[in-house]
Amino acid sequence: MRKIITTTMSLILGIGLIISSCDRQTDTFTLPHKSLMIGLASPITVNPDTTVVHLTDYFPTNPVIDSVLAPQSLAVQKGSEKIILIAQKAKLPKLSLLKIYTDSTRYDIILKSSGKIKVPFTFKSDKAYDKVQLKGEFNGWNPNATNLTKVGEQWKTTLTLAPGEYQYLIVADGKEMLDPSKKDSVSNNIGGYNSMLKVGKYENLQKPHLYAKNVRQNKVTIGYKNSITEYFVMGQNKKLPASRTNMAENLITITVPDAMAQKERTYIRVIAANQDGISNSVRLPLHNGKIILDAGKLKRTDFEAATIYNVFTDRFNDGNPDNTWKIDDESIHPKANYFGGDIEGIIKKINDGYFSNLGINTLWVSPLVKNPEEAYGMYPNPKTRFSGYHGYWPISFTQLNPHFGTEEDLKRLVETAHANDINVLLDFVANHVHENHPVIKAHPEWKTNLYLPDGSLNTENWDSHRLTTWFDTFMPTLDLTNPEVTDMLTDSAVYWIKKYKLDGFRHDATKHVPERFWRTLTQKLRKQVVIPENRRLYQIGETYGSPELIGSYVNSGQLNAQFDFNVYDALVATLAGDSGFKALVNEINKSLKYYGAQHLMGNISGNQDRARFIAYASDALSFDEDAKKAGWTREIKVENPVGYEKQKMLNSIIATIPGLPVIYYGDEIGMVGGNDPDNRRMMRFNNLKQEEKAVKKATAELLNFRQKALPLIFGDFKVLHLQENQLVYQRRYFDEVVIVALNDGKKEIDINIDDPLSKAQNTYYTFNNTELEQQEGKINFTLPAFSFELITNVKR
Repeated sequence: MRKIITTTMSLILGIGLIISSCDRQTDTFTLPHKSLMIGLASPITVNPDTTVVHLTDYFPTNPVIDSVLAPQSLAVQKGSEKIILIAQKAKLPKLSLLKIYTDSTRYDIILKSSGKIKVPFTFKSDKAYDKVQLKGEFNGWNPNATNLTKVGEQWKTTLTLAPGEYQYLIVADGKEMLDPSKKDSVSNNIGGYNSMLKVGKYENLQKPHLYAKNVRQNKVTIGYKNSITEYFVMGQNKKLPASRTNMAENLITITVPDAMAQKERTYIRVIAANQDGISNSVRLPLHNGKIILDAGKLKRTDFEAATIYNVFTDRFNDGNPDNTWKIDDESIHPKANYFGGDIEGIIKKINDGYFSNLGINTLWVSPLVKNPEEAYGMYPNPKTRFSGYHGYWPISFTQLNPHFGTEEDLKRLVETAHANDINVLLDFVANHVHENHPVIKAHPEWKTNLYLPDGSLNTENWDSHRLTTWFDTFMPTLDLTNPEVTDMLTDSAVYWIKKYKLDGFRHDATKHVPERFWRTLTQKLRKQVVIPENRRLYQIGETYGSPELIGSYVNSGQLNAQFDFNVYDALVATLAGDSGFKALVNEINKSLKYYGAQHLMGNISGNQDRARFIAYASDALSFDEDAKKAGWTREIKVENPVGYEKQKMLNSIIATIPGLPVIYYGDEIGMVGGNDPDNRRMMRFNNLKQEEKAVKKATAELLNFRQKALPLIFGDFKVLHLQENQLVYQRRYFDEVVIVALNDGKKEIDINIDDPLSKAQNTYYTFNNTELEQQEGKINFTLPAFSFELITNVKR
C-alpha cells in the first residue's frame, strides 16, 4: 500500500503538474516478478539548478509513471518522456533517492549532489583583444562554450564547477595561450602545457571508504573508514528497509532478503556520505540469492569480468588466401593497403587457443562493413593515398567487406567464440560514411555542412564543432539530429546484433554523435534483444575529452562504458615520461568519481590512433616529435630493453585497477611502432624474441588471474603507498585481497605496508616470486627496478 498526494503548483513554479508520493513504512522487501527497469539504475548527478531525467533511460518500454517522490530540496516536473528536477532553496543532501512508481511497483534511483559552486574567473592582459574565450576540461575543450565579457580592463565570466582541478587555456582572438596569472603550468601528456584552475576543497578529504568485509550465510558486513552521516543499501533498484540494515562500530550489517533469489543474477549496492563527500560504492553480485564468493559462478556475459582484446582484422591473421588482395592503385603505399587479415584468421586463433591462453574472454573486432575499393586521402612524405583496410570508411550499413569474409564466416566466428566462452563486440561507425555510400548519394540532405558560416572548412574541429565536423572531405558526417537518419541507422545497428548474435558494440567517435542517437539505439536494443532474449549486451564508446564529457554518455540509457583515455595518457606520462605516480593516481580517482567505483570503463594498453607505448618507453620515440611522421620516415624499433619491463608494468596496471583491461593487438608481446599506420603492423605469432615472450607470459598470467580474482572484479580500490616512482594499491573483496606494487625507479626499493587483513599470519602468494617478510601485521618486501609484483591470498 502507498498513499499518493497530487498537487498542482503551476501558479507557484510555472512548470505544470508536480506529482509526489509518500511511502508507508514497511519491513517487507519485494522485487517485481518482471522488472520494468533494465539492469542497475545508474545514479543521477543533480545539478545546482535543473537536472533532466530521461525516463526511457530507466524504463525502455515507456510504462505509465504513476507518481514521483523526490527530496524536499527538489521540485519535480513530470512529463511523458522526462522528469525535470528543479533545485529549491533547501540544501540538497549529498545522497538521496528519487522514487518512481509504475505498475504498482516502486523503483529507487540514487541521487548524488554534484557539489558544484559558482567560480568567478577573470583574465587581464596589457594587450587589446576583441574576443576572449576559455577552453578546458570544464567545457569539453570547446572555446565557443565559454565566452568572457569585457568589464573595464578585465575579461570576466562565472563558471559552475565541482571542487577539483581543471586544466584549461585562454583563447584570445583565436590564439591559444597559457593564463599569465598562473605561475605554474602542467603537462597535457601530449607534449604541451595547460594552465590549472583549482576549485574549492578537494584534497585530504575524509570521505567514507567502504569495503566488503565478511559474509556468513545471508548476513553481509561492510566495513568503512571515516565517519558516515547517511547511507543507502540497495537490492537491485530498491532501497532495503531499515530492518534489513544496521550501522555500528564502523560496520554496516545487511540481511539479504529472500526476494534477491528471484533471479539468477542480482546485486546488493552500498553507498554512503559524510560532510566531506560521497564514498566509493560497493557492488556485491548474487547467484540465486547467495553472495558470489567463487568467480566460477560468473558467466560469459557478466561483463564486470571481461578481459578485452582489440583484433584489428586486416593486420591480425590471414586465414583465407582466397580473399587476400590489395587495392590495385600505385598511389597507395604498401603500408596503407590491405595486408590480408580476415575473419577466418580470427577463427583459427580462437580454435588454436590463442585468446583463451592469453586470458581473453571478449573480442573487439574492428569494422567489418564494406569500404570503397578506391584510394582516398593523401599523406605528403612519402606521398601516398590510402585504402579502407581499417574499415572506418563505410559504403554500406549491412554488407560485409569481401576482403574480410562472408556472412557465414561472421556467423561461424561468433558461434566459435561463444563455444569457447568468448564474447564478440563489433566496431560500429555511426558518425560518418564515405562519400560513395548509396544512402548519402540518395539523401545528400542527411549530411552536415562541410563549410562553416564564415566559409571555412568544417573538418577536424573536434571540440568547437564536435557534432557537425567532418573527419575528411570525402567522409560526410551524418546529421543525426534528423530523427529519420537516427531511426535508419539505429535499425542497422540492431540488425547486426540480431542477425549475428553479437554481444555488443565498440562505438567509434562517440562524442561526435548526439546523445539522442545513443538513447534511441539502447532503447531499441533493450526492447528487441535484451528483454525478449533475456541477455546482457555491452556497449563501449570512444571519446577524447574531460571526464565530465566522457561520463555524460555513460549511464543506464546510453553506453555501459567508454575508453578511459585520460588514465591511459597518465600511464604513458608516468611510465614513459617523468610525471610520477601521483598524476596517475589522481586520474584513477577522477575516474572513480565520475564513472563510479564499479565502472566498466576500458583501460587500454594502446590503440590504432596512437604510437605504441613501448616506442616511448624504450626511447624509440620522443614526446616532442611527430609520431606519424617518424613512423613513415624511419624504422621504429625498441632501442632500450627496459621498454619491455615498462610494457609489463603497464599491462599489470590495466589488469588490476577498476575497469576492464583492453589489449590492443600486439601489446601482449610489446610490439613497437610509430603512429598510424606504423602502429598497425602485421601481428607476429612466431619467432618472438625472449623479451617479447616474457611480456606475453606476464600478460597471460595477469589476465587469466583477473578472471579468477573477485577482488579485481568487484573489490574496492585503496592506495597503500605512494611516492614519486613507487605505488602500492590494494583491491579487496571480503577475505580475499590483491596488492599491486610498482617500482618505476632505477634502483630496487624496500617497501613496508600494513597487512590489509589484519590477522596474525596470512598466506600470500606472489607473481614474480618475491620473498615476503610478515611480522606483527606488516608485510615487508624488496622490489627490483622497473618492476611490478602482485601479492595475494587468491589461489592462481
